[in-house]
Amino acid sequence: MVIINLRIPEPQFEGQTKTRLGNADLKGPIEAAVEEEVELYLDKHIEEFKAMANKAVSAKLAREAARKARDLVRRKTELDGGRLPGKLADCSSQDPAESELYIVEGDSAGGSAKQGRNRRTQAILPLRGKILNVEKVGIHRALENEEIKALITSIGTGVMDDIKLEKLRYHKIVIMTDADVDGAHIRTLLLTFFYRYMRPLVVNRNIYFAQPPLFGVLDGKTMRYAFSDDELRTLLSQAKGKPDVQRYKGLGEMNPEQLWSTTMDPATRLMGRVTLEEAEEAERIFTLLMGEKVEPRRKFIVDHAREVYNLDI
Repeated sequence: MVIINLRIPEPQFEGQTKTRLGNADLKGPIEAAVEEEVELYLDKHIEEFKAMANKAVSAKLAREAARKARDLVRRKTELDGGRLPGKLADCSSQDPAESELYIVEGDSAGGSAKQGRNRRTQAILPLRGKILNVEKVGIHRALENEEIKALITSIGTGVMDDIKLEKLRYHKIVIMTDADVDGAHIRTLLLTFFYRYMRPLVVNRNIYFAQPPLFGVLDGKTMRYAFSDDELRTLLSQAKGKPDVQRYKGLGEMNPEQLWSTTMDPATRLMGRVTLEEAEEAERIFTLLMGEKVEPRRKFIVDHAREVYNLDI
């Protein structure tokens, strides 16, 4: 913080609020005085100078990233074919309030979801592998990633300070990943991205996660589904014969009809809604678990190791 104390016989202020001094003859002397003192300070405080320079560079990169994000979400003209990302299977509805975007893991799950969906209201965006951990690389690096670019373009709002919720193409953005460790990791990476660079979507409660069944229980000719170990035990206790139990680790293991009836049909599906109740705690957790510092994360894992009850190895 810099405080300059001036005594001006005839001050001239700009605007009715008088929050800005308008005396043009004072600009030169003030700039000269500030420049001299800043140079003296930085000459004696090299580390502070480096920190300030790094912050300025980061801010510049962030501005450039925001500009690139704006360019990404601009609709292509008719000369381009009016196309969104090629991997996006869009819905036919133009009403964002009824439109849903399912972000799925890989081409296998994407194929089942595309075949089983409601084509009028449900769009499918398959992602290849795991997206970058933006907590470590920053938005300028993230925008070089094809999966993240496809995600930003599909959603349509832009990122960071340039987000415009009125341009949101889907009011429900559903993360639908496999019910295993890799699926949980991909879900966490996506949540990290949304929290860091599309936080208004989290605050506005536009982000959901699908809850596919963990088990399929075939009892005779009747197939029933369990979403937890407790539900599985209940179904097994109610079985009339010797049931056949299938553990679903991947969405691609279900055919399109099964995926629709268990996970995508609005009449029967279970979905969790991502909310932001405690912003400070969310900030701490994302930094701790997804950031670059290893020791705090290792300590967290050790401290909470005995609380794990559903470890998939």
